[in-house]
Amino acid sequence: MGSNRVEDEGGIGSAVSSRRHADNEPYKVGVPPKQNLFKEFKFTFKETFFHDDPLRPFKDQPKSRKLLLGIEAIFPIVDWGRRYKLSMFKGDLIAGLTIASLCIPQDIGYAKLANLEPNFGLYSSFVPPLIYAFMGSSRDIAIGPVAVVSLLLGSMLQEEIDPKNKVEYQRLAFTATFFAGLTQFALGFFRLGFLIDFLSHAAIVGFMAGAAITISLQQLKGLLGIKTKAFTKNTDIVSVMRSVWTTVHHGWNWQTILIGVTFLAFILFTKYLAKRNKKLFWMPAIAPLISVIISTFCVYITRADKQGVQIVNHIRRGINPPSLDDIHFTGSYLATGFRIGIVAGMVALTEAVAIGRTFATMKDYQIDGNKEMIALGTMNVVGSMTSCYVATGSFSRSAVNYMAGCNTAVSNIVMSLVVLLTLEVITPLFKYTPNAILASIIISAVVGLFDYDAMVLIWKIDKFDFVACMGAFFGVVFISVEIGLLIAVSISFAKILLQVTRPRTAVLGKIPRTSVYRNIQQYPEAAKVPGVLIVRVDSAIYFSNSNYIRERILRLLADEEEQLKANSQQRIQFLIVEMSPVTDIDTSGIHALEDLYKSLLKRDIKLVIANPGQVVLDKLHASDFANTLGEDKIFLSVGDAIMTLAPKLEP
Repeated sequence: MGSNRVEDEGGIGSAVSSRRHADNEPYKVGVPPKQNLFKEFKFTFKETFFHDDPLRPFKDQPKSRKLLLGIEAIFPIVDWGRRYKLSMFKGDLIAGLTIASLCIPQDIGYAKLANLEPNFGLYSSFVPPLIYAFMGSSRDIAIGPVAVVSLLLGSMLQEEIDPKNKVEYQRLAFTATFFAGLTQFALGFFRLGFLIDFLSHAAIVGFMAGAAITISLQQLKGLLGIKTKAFTKNTDIVSVMRSVWTTVHHGWNWQTILIGVTFLAFILFTKYLAKRNKKLFWMPAIAPLISVIISTFCVYITRADKQGVQIVNHIRRGINPPSLDDIHFTGSYLATGFRIGIVAGMVALTEAVAIGRTFATMKDYQIDGNKEMIALGTMNVVGSMTSCYVATGSFSRSAVNYMAGCNTAVSNIVMSLVVLLTLEVITPLFKYTPNAILASIIISAVVGLFDYDAMVLIWKIDKFDFVACMGAFFGVVFISVEIGLLIAVSISFAKILLQVTRPRTAVLGKIPRTSVYRNIQQYPEAAKVPGVLIVRVDSAIYFSNSNYIRERILRLLADEEEQLKANSQQRIQFLIVEMSPVTDIDTSGIHALEDLYKSLLKRDIKLVIANPGQVVLDKLHASDFANTLGEDKIFLSVGDAIMTLAPKLEP
């Protein structure tokens, strides 16, 4: 019984399939009812921009309830805050204190990556996390500066203004941050978040890995004690290594190397222990702060700064000063800030959304991508007005936040308050912190960005994806961060274009003892039907690929005819195009089918279509091609077509 089972190839329904075979007659595909153009456009628009139906909760609700739902939509904290319990605060408090101990030394180091003073890194972990806690929908994401965005921002800004010109450099940084936030907000407000999906996972893996190498190489300056003047401003590996080796005899400082390497080994060892034992997650979280405290104390009592060990020096005390007046809303730097802001904002958004989705999946809850973008955009716009630079979700801090048992975004509030306390009280204590420690912290933080296992998996799954991954990686490492990002985007788009313009086609054969027709390459036992060539098109047919599909089908036909002629077998009399994967067709696609039909007529071969979807069938009838072809040439399935055509085949 199992061997004689008939499968419904088009997914049209078991009732149709059973009735058809009970009567032993093929089911006729009739003319579909005309679709309402307005309803069709409305459905398409809704699925593109409002597939999650954000207005559903508001239906049939009183005005007071609608107002509350509207407030909750903008500020999710109003929703979950009503259900917040004191028992939940313990987890949020521990998580907040843990990520604060990690973020403080990281923020100082990341600010240096962006060529900004250390206090700007701390500013960016004070205001933005507070804004996000009220507007964000993720429970686990930890907000603040991150290494990749800091490096990207710093490398792009220094191409326009020398970091030594601190005032103008900071103004451009605030301007870029403002437009980064505006870009993120606009994408969420206009529900265009799907645009960030055009940057493929493979390209992101390669970009992040390249950025990890570049960031680590940049930290050799601090780790070896090389003075800034003697070190290149370029980020490519050749320039950096040249700067390192040309200063080996007169620029390296052995005390700095000892401090940096010792504490780098300590931090990496705590990460290793935490990886072996998940209960020790807190060790790599507090290791950077412990390293800062111990190294700062050692430098202070030994006055190693007098021996050439470079230190942080003065960090401005106090909370964020306003910076609205520093943003370029006019002038020559407006366009520059806009351009840098869009790039930095998109990279920051991609990282944050990926992190948010990852932890939401782990805890089995949903995040609203568009709300996330609005929250991230708002916090960066406000941040640009309060002396912050681009902030986003940090993977290392978010992982610690998750492992520490956070329950809600209150952990971000706790972290923000600890940073506030640091800004008001503790910053003078960082004066003797050696730069080598900050370099060690940054290197240890970006090690996780190099995902070797993901690269191996990409190679196994899709070679073209691996090309995109390696293109982004080598672009970042050997040229620059911006070029690497551009290569990543370009290869991602190239892959999309290639898949759209060169879709797969397959010749089908009949699986023995069934009425199922499948790809003969996938199923070598599948037998071709004498006198019939069955071709499946595995893509929608648009102007971009219609000519290729027509030519591809004709090439398959020519190859088949040549093979049959050589073996003195029955010639091809019918060409069946199986269209179940064809989700849509446009005018160019219809014209391609018409041209195919005319070409086949000249060869005395009849064109048959099997299993077209509703959208395709509508357009075949609207264009009158169905009448040209003949309704007796459109079938529910390949099996039905063969059943009908079999008596018409010439011996």
